Amino acid sequence: MKQFIFILAILCFTNLARAENLQKVYFAGGCFWCMEEAFDKVMGVKKTTSGYSGGHIKNPTYEQVVNENTGHLEVVEIVYDSDVISYPSIMDIFFKNIDPFDAAGQFCDKGESYRSAIFYQNETQRKIAEQSIEQIEKKFNKKTFILLKSFQEFYEAEEYHQDYYQNNFLKYLAYKKACQREEILNNIWKK
Repeated sequence: MKQFIFILAILCFTNLARAENLQKVYFAGGCFWCMEEAFDKVMGVKKTTSGYSGGHIKNPTYEQVVNENTGHLEVVEIVYDSDVISYPSIMDIFFKNIDPFDAAGQFCDKGESYRSAIFYQNETQRKIAEQSIEQIEKKFNKKTFILLKSFQEFYEAEEYHQDYYQNNFLKYLAYKKACQREEILNNIWKK
């Protein structure tokens, strides 16, 4: 009997210890706080990190990025288990959390650093992103303003930006409501 319980325990732990197929993606969707919140709710997403990418300065600060002289965008790094959620599904969530038709930024955040972008890491990702953008343009019969950029480097944002929506809940809710983010998204995507 003890042997049976031991074998059963090993089988249970073996299933629990299944290796995850972790991947990373990088999206710019305006305020990185809002993108963290959106992706943290997704099954299969293991971690989100706010940061900067796409520019020409190494280790930029928030102040440098929002002063629009680095070329960087506010970006969220998403670590996800591709056995649970696919790259096209992750990308669909990204689209549903941006205004793809805003050329000046996103919602109440305007400027180069708040533009929308997909940072692809290989040719397959680039093709999927291009096809997805084309589908949106066809569906809405409008041009999108989503940058498609080859991923180069990600710089983690300052600690106070990480999990901001959780750590500064009331301030975050006031910001999000003032920007009318949910109303605009609902209007675009008809949720």
